[in-house]
Amino acid sequence: MEHLDAIVIGMGPGGETVTDRLLSAGRRVAVVERELIGGECGYWACIPTKVLLRPPEVRAEAVGAAGVDDPSLDWPALRAYRDQMIRHLDDAKQVEGYRERGALVLRGEARVVGRDPWRVAIGDTEHTADHVVVATGAGVLVPSIDGLDDLGPDVLWTNREATTLTEIPESALVVGGSAVGVELGQFLARMGSRVTIVQRGPRLLDREDPRLCELVGEQFDRDGITVHLDSQVTSVARQGEGVAAILSGGERVRAEVLVLATGREPRGDQLGLAELGVELDGKALPVDEHCRVVPGLWAAGDVTARAMFTHVAKYQGRVISANILGNGQVADYTAVPRVVFAYPEIAAVGLTAEQARAQGMDVATAETDLTAALARPWTMETDPSGTLGLVADREHGVLVGAWAFGPLASEWIHTAALAIRMGLPIGALRDTIPQFPTFNEGYLIALEALDV
Repeated sequence: MEHLDAIVIGMGPGGETVTDRLLSAGRRVAVVERELIGGECGYWACIPTKVLLRPPEVRAEAVGAAGVDDPSLDWPALRAYRDQMIRHLDDAKQVEGYRERGALVLRGEARVVGRDPWRVAIGDTEHTADHVVVATGAGVLVPSIDGLDDLGPDVLWTNREATTLTEIPESALVVGGSAVGVELGQFLARMGSRVTIVQRGPRLLDREDPRLCELVGEQFDRDGITVHLDSQVTSVARQGEGVAAILSGGERVRAEVLVLATGREPRGDQLGLAELGVELDGKALPVDEHCRVVPGLWAAGDVTARAMFTHVAKYQGRVISANILGNGQVADYTAVPRVVFAYPEIAAVGLTAEQARAQGMDVATAETDLTAALARPWTMETDPSGTLGLVADREHGVLVGAWAFGPLASEWIHTAALAIRMGLPIGALRDTIPQFPTFNEGYLIALEALDV
């Protein structure tokens, strides 16, 4: 049994961030991974999804640009590049890299079997450590649908089957209209599938500003995607080589594949921590402002159920490593960007107007049609898009929320993210000098329209 400075369980982005920083500081670290170093994000989620989305996006940009022919999509070439980017589901180089840096790499399911000191078992092997970092992520939240258990992985897809697909299905029924459902639904539609999305809420992306959701819905109409709102799939059954589904409104939908995009649930209950007196919040590990569960036990990423995004997992990893190394840091989740990499891109940060009012703020809002106010959309496309919305706190004269719909919104939403996080006065923001011509100029137009 070896004693280590830290044992990191789960090597997705959060676990890798902690490990990299502790190794760089000369600490002795063991990493435990039951699947692939890089985690869900690197192999079955963020990376393959964005790789798959890019060619249809480029095609749409080309069609919209003056003087460019409509390029064809080469699915075999795209598939091959996707496989390259997910390393053909092989993490041998990552394992070798960590071992060369001095990490002890352990494969298998981990269980925490003791504390004071912390003791972790992987199979018949046990190690102790001053610190244990849990970054085990989340698994697919499977809805209760009659007949779902009778479907096999050839017709029932989670994000894993969808992002590693080898052939584009003729039709797809996507269950869920959040970020995953929107991205995968639009990708399949733009690759030629007939797509139906069933969303239990009143809007796609219904946690965002209603106006932003409306713009997304209008885009999906243009894409030929059928959307059923305030609806659920009540039952499914095999039908030939596909799936037949019945919706709560009585509609019947047939598709070649059924794609679950119904959310994810933390994997904090699979390590034996409850038996050691560690209190869980359902399946999540509740953390304090230092990302600490209890002394010596830390958690990062989806397992904490705090803003379940890769960038938050990496941020929490930075906070944890700083605290382990004695450089006390407090996690601040103000202004976490939320991006859906559809086309056009969908981005938001901070509070919606409704959320701000619920907190008792005197709210001012502004919405700017960037195509009417700026040159940049027109230099980019002949039939451009672009809308920016701002939410402000009148009393304090600061932004508290923003949303954007347009090309590269994932990049220019960060102007609002920085302003909200730092509490920059609206007066100071109005006095900035944005580059011409950029989408970022839209902030000046929208800020001047705010009644603040």
